[in-house]
Amino acid sequence: MQAEELNIDLRAPELTPRGVPAAAAAWRRRVDAVFRRYRHWLIILPPFLFLTVFFVIPFLFAFKISFADSTIGIPPYTPLFGPIQDNHINISISTDNYDYLFTDDLYILSYLYSVRTAFFATLICLLVGYPMAYAMSRASKTTQNLLLLIIILPFWTSFLLRVYALETIVRENGLLNETLLWLGVIDHPLRIMRTTGAVYLGIVYSYLPFMVLPLYATLEKLDHSLVEASADLGQPPWRAFIDVTLPLSLPGVIAGSMLVFIPAIGEYVIPSLMGGPNSLMIGRVLWDEFFSNHDWPVASAVAIAFVVLLVGPIAIYQHYTVKQLEA
Repeated sequence: MQAEELNIDLRAPELTPRGVPAAAAAWRRRVDAVFRRYRHWLIILPPFLFLTVFFVIPFLFAFKISFADSTIGIPPYTPLFGPIQDNHINISISTDNYDYLFTDDLYILSYLYSVRTAFFATLICLLVGYPMAYAMSRASKTTQNLLLLIIILPFWTSFLLRVYALETIVRENGLLNETLLWLGVIDHPLRIMRTTGAVYLGIVYSYLPFMVLPLYATLEKLDHSLVEASADLGQPPWRAFIDVTLPLSLPGVIAGSMLVFIPAIGEYVIPSLMGGPNSLMIGRVLWDEFFSNHDWPVASAVAIAFVVLLVGPIAIYQHYTVKQLEA
């Protein structure tokens, strides 16, 4: 039987100049066109889904609970929407939780204390981390890799374990006091634990790498010929640093400050383990309201007010700062 009777096309498929079948090449062109058209959405989609699932949805749940009333039960708050009666939905929304925040000094003082603690801890991290990052950027490549390893090495262990380790060092019978007593520097153990200084020490110890790494990334890319040019023009080193190095490193300063300030203001572990009774930061207040008092509506209102009062101004400040740097 001949091939023509079976209606079989024995001809070779049409090929492009590169030897690729024309149909496959057309399909590839269509896929490339779709990718070029929607490539921005394909890049944004994974982080967008992550933030939606783990931030936006929990935030909306907390926002809803903040308008409820506390009650004894599971869950420990009243529903906002009641059963339908006479074709009407019973809606019960209360703003008493937000009114309570601005009438009780506990929440106002804890928020102000958190802002103050995070601000000065960030400032200390900047003063300590900037010389470290600058020295790393001027070192040789081999030394840079070694110093980067030293900076990143603490992240290989748990954050909680690092705080516990610091606590064992600075306690009254810890390694620091025992060493100072043995050397004869002090006559009695220093009281470091359960003080405000211990909270600052814990935050700086834990978050210093978040300041050093962005600063190093910015300073390492700095064109050092600009500093040499300023020196050739007669400027002393300190003047060249202020006029050239510091302005060019501002993006790293801003990035490192944000990475330290934002988590430090809501810190819970360090004030609980190392702080005293006066170290009442907003993170501890949220924990107490949720798990000790079981007052979820008030705790949700504290969280919502905290996010609005903190994230909004920081986002606006960072937006205009970036625009000024780009200009």
